[in-house]
Amino acid sequence: MKEKEHVIKEVYPGSIAEELEIEPGDVLLAVNNQEIEDVFDYRYMMKDEYIEVVVRKPDGEEWLLEIDKEYDDDLGVEFENSLMSDYRSCSNKCIFCFIDQMPPGMRETLYFKDDDSRLSFLQGNYITLTNMKEKDIERIIRMQLAPINISVQTTNSELRCKMLHNRFAGEKLKYLQMLYDGHVEMNGQIVCCKNVNDGHELERSIRDLAKYLPFLRSVSVVPAGITKYREGLFPVGLYTKEEAGNVIDMIESRQQEYYDRYGLHFIHASDEWYITAGRDFPEEERYDGYIQLENGVGMMRLFINEFNETLEEITGSPEYEGLKNTVNRTLTIATGKLAFPTICSFAGQLMKAFPLLTIHVFFIRNCFFGETITVSGLITGQDLVKQLKERREKGEELGDVLQIPSNMLRMGEQVFLDDLTVKDVEEELGMKLAAVEPGGREFIEAILDPEYRMKRNNDNFVYIKAYDREKEK
Repeated sequence: MKEKEHVIKEVYPGSIAEELEIEPGDVLLAVNNQEIEDVFDYRYMMKDEYIEVVVRKPDGEEWLLEIDKEYDDDLGVEFENSLMSDYRSCSNKCIFCFIDQMPPGMRETLYFKDDDSRLSFLQGNYITLTNMKEKDIERIIRMQLAPINISVQTTNSELRCKMLHNRFAGEKLKYLQMLYDGHVEMNGQIVCCKNVNDGHELERSIRDLAKYLPFLRSVSVVPAGITKYREGLFPVGLYTKEEAGNVIDMIESRQQEYYDRYGLHFIHASDEWYITAGRDFPEEERYDGYIQLENGVGMMRLFINEFNETLEEITGSPEYEGLKNTVNRTLTIATGKLAFPTICSFAGQLMKAFPLLTIHVFFIRNCFFGETITVSGLITGQDLVKQLKERREKGEELGDVLQIPSNMLRMGEQVFLDDLTVKDVEEELGMKLAAVEPGGREFIEAILDPEYRMKRNNDNFVYIKAYDREKEK
């Protein structure tokens, strides 16, 4: 059988690999005389304080490297295939699947459905467990790989089979007990579909999942995303303000009980529920350290707190009086409908603090996917361009900088979801585009500092500050 080969794409500066003269293009063949099956094997074997690594150089020469290191030290390399094996695609056809609601004609990678436990471990993706076998779970337990993020949807086995269109989906819930017994840290997710797995079913799921505390550290409840491309798909409705409030009430009524017993609030409603219900976001303490931030739980609370802290720091500094009348610029901020009220509030506070600053805030309607999609991360370049041009044609001044959240772009790239590039948008609008990383401090700095700019570097965007904040302290 041909041995598995793992090609090294990058060697990190100052790493063990660099010291041992491992280079991009080298191939990792074995660790401790064992073939590496995938990234799970690699990470597990890297935990040893003494390892032997076999690397093949481009000229065919094989090096045996003996390494003494600290327990948690890694070689410091990145592989061409981050999983070090083939990706596992999803075997389900969930009634709420966003990919099934995509329009035709987009790039092929957008239609790939992953359901891979390695991605859960590496990137925080949520998996359904349906394409896993007991031996996979046993390996996770043996290697103590964590956290594993699990898309549960419901603990009703029959209903789970129907929601995932997979006859094995219900029985796979037994893996939760195996992971619990193996003391593996988990996080859960429930995608709520109106009149399907909410109401009494949601109440049951919360009660059942709480049995896995404290190893199941959190469960997020998020509403299903619905685009206009649902022809022939299961009918999923939108939640009303009252219904969103009912979901919040159910969740919040249980948080204190779990916190008193385990020190975790455990069950969390995503930000969208609070916005739909017109309610204030919970205080920071209830998010348990923002354990599900990437799943839209607590993102707005963290953003608001960071913004308030940064603005207070700036306006309370001795330099503020000399600074407040020097910020003289006009810019436009484009966002999704969901965050629009918060961004408007922020803009108003900044313009009050800096009288010569003018900020126009616009929410971009999602014509591409349908106006039921209100998050900024799914706004396309074409919707952005068209709607801002319409504003300008009505005589509205946009300024010379367009600020957007960085999640409108593919990670680390200059491309929108519909393949328009940053350069395309800049040329169409005649404005510089600033894609700002999430965070209240970054949001303020990008607005106030004209030297806060982006530099194109190998087709990636890198933020360059005009000053060193640590030196200023």
